[in-house]
Amino acid sequence: MISAMPDMPSFSLAVRSYDRQSSMDHHVFAQLVLPLTGSLEMEIAGRGAAVTRGEMAFVDADARHDQVSDHANRSFILDLDPGVITPSLRERLGHSPYLPLSPAANKLVDFMALMTADRTAPSTAVDYWAPLLFEALDLTPPSPRSRLAGLRALVEADPGSSWTTATMASRAGLSISRLHAIFREELDTTPIAWLSDLRLERVRDGLRSTRHSIAELAYRNGYADQSALTRAMRRETGLTPGAYRRQAQEPGTRKR
Repeated sequence: MISAMPDMPSFSLAVRSYDRQSSMDHHVFAQLVLPLTGSLEMEIAGRGAAVTRGEMAFVDADARHDQVSDHANRSFILDLDPGVITPSLRERLGHSPYLPLSPAANKLVDFMALMTADRTAPSTAVDYWAPLLFEALDLTPPSPRSRLAGLRALVEADPGSSWTTATMASRAGLSISRLHAIFREELDTTPIAWLSDLRLERVRDGLRSTRHSIAELAYRNGYADQSALTRAMRRETGLTPGAYRRQAQEPGTRKR
C-alpha cells in the first residue's frame, strides 16, 4: 500500500482553518483534507462538494483546488508525496475525491486529534499514523454519497420550519448558488421546489391516514394558513384538501 521513501519525509501534517477568501492553488505534492470541526466548501479539479467531519477530500498532485468556509473550522491537512500511494488507490481517489471515512479511519483521525490537541504531533507519529490511515481507506469500498443527505434529513425531520434557500444553504455549509447547482445535479430540481413537494406529500399523507384538521396539517407543514394549503393542493392535484381526503378515504380508493 505505502512504499518506503528513504532519505526524505513522506508525510507532513498540519491543522489549518479557512475563511471565505478564495485561494485557488495547485502543488507538486498530494494532499488529504480531513475536517475536524465545521465544514469546507471545496473544489478539486472542477468537482465541488461540502466536506465535514467524518469525510475526506483527496487533492492529487497538480490538481487545481480551493477551499472556503463561512463558519469556524479546523482541518487536518496531510501533505504527502504522491509516490507513496499505490497507483490503483491514487486513480480511485482521483476519480472520487470526496469520500466518507470508514469507522477505522475515523478512529485514527480521533487519535491524531488527541495527539495534536496541545502540541504538534511528532513526525515519527505521523509516519506511523498515515500508512494506517491509508490502509483503513483502502479497506472501504467507495460508495456514492449524496452531498445533500445531511440537509435533507434536517428538513425532512421538520418540514414546517421556516426554511428558505438561504437557511438551507447555511445548514449545508454551502453558498446559495452551490446549493442550487447540487440540487440540479442530484435531484433535477431547486431547493424550494423540493421543499414544496416534501410539504405537500406530508400533507397528503396526513389527509390519507390521520384525523388531524386541515388547518393543523397546514400549520405543521409550513403553510401560512389553510387557504395557502388549499391553493397548493389545487395546483398539484386539482382538488381541495377536503375533497382529497374524502376520495382518499373512500373504501377501495388509494390516492397518491
